[in-house]
Amino acid sequence: MLELRLLQGGLLKKVLEAMKDLVNDANFDCSPTGFSLQAMDSSHVALVSLLLRSEGFEHYRCDRNVSMGMNLNNMAKMLRCAGNDDIVTLKADDGSDCITFMFENPSQDKIADFEMKLMDIDSEHLGIPDAEYQSIVRMPAAEFARICRDLSTIGDTVLISVSKEGVQFSTRGDMGTANIVCRRTTTVDKPEEDVIIEMEEPVSLTFALRYLNSFTKATPLATQVTISMSSDLPMVIEYRIEGMGYIRYYLAPKIDEEEEEAAAEAIRRPEIEPKNTEKAKPKADLKPKVKPKPESEMKIDEDNESVNEFNAEEETNTPKEPKIETMELECCPK
Repeated sequence: MLELRLLQGGLLKKVLEAMKDLVNDANFDCSPTGFSLQAMDSSHVALVSLLLRSEGFEHYRCDRNVSMGMNLNNMAKMLRCAGNDDIVTLKADDGSDCITFMFENPSQDKIADFEMKLMDIDSEHLGIPDAEYQSIVRMPAAEFARICRDLSTIGDTVLISVSKEGVQFSTRGDMGTANIVCRRTTTVDKPEEDVIIEMEEPVSLTFALRYLNSFTKATPLATQVTISMSSDLPMVIEYRIEGMGYIRYYLAPKIDEEEEEAAAEAIRRPEIEPKNTEKAKPKADLKPKVKPKPESEMKIDEDNESVNEFNAEEETNTPKEPKIETMELECCPK
């Protein structure tokens, strides 16, 4: 038996809006300690991790660990039927293939319930290890969302560079370039507007802006965002949900041209030798031994041989695009 009761339905609506454009179908894992989700986008470049702790609910009952597969767009549509101040209750019986959403309006004598079918979704729960990051930036969530939105009008990618003085966001596009610097600041009256930097060493990494703009849909959930970066790890963008938990996004950086060329070289190396071609032999060995051909046919054969040799050389020297296998979070090629 599963029964979760949340006083503010608007919170659950914001959580779904922050995830539905990144992930279509996902399993919600419910345990006695909390309600969670972990899923990757279709390209395996980004991962979203959600945790809503049990103590954040007005009423929380979960008799055993259960995984419920849901379509996030359909779930968001149902939650739009609830008012922001409605009390939302989620119910599911053991072995049931449906989940029930109940919306209660505290100011009116009104109760509405909606039933949605669950899905069977095969997914592997990835163990995300705790890591020490070289640079951690805390800044206003609304400001980060505005920066990502403004830069996306100029370019498709953003270079994020962290130093002791501040964090710089840079992009380049057909129309020009843009650079935005947020310097370290601390205030007593408005701590939510602080820009705090914890840094062991400077970090500069490039990311796709379309993913960052998708992440910033979680801005209504928190006043500040935490950006954690290391040169050898995916970036983590975290929005803390006060009194409930968090929503975290993991994004792999884009690889630079040198790394892309090295990957291409490693991939094409076994294919350097053309298929179905004999190794260099004296031309005398390639001539017919029994019946010589007419002079005109011999000329055609010699022309074909030179063409084949040219094609083999061209195949050897032509770089191929790297194929990226996405077992886990992979780097985005430019």
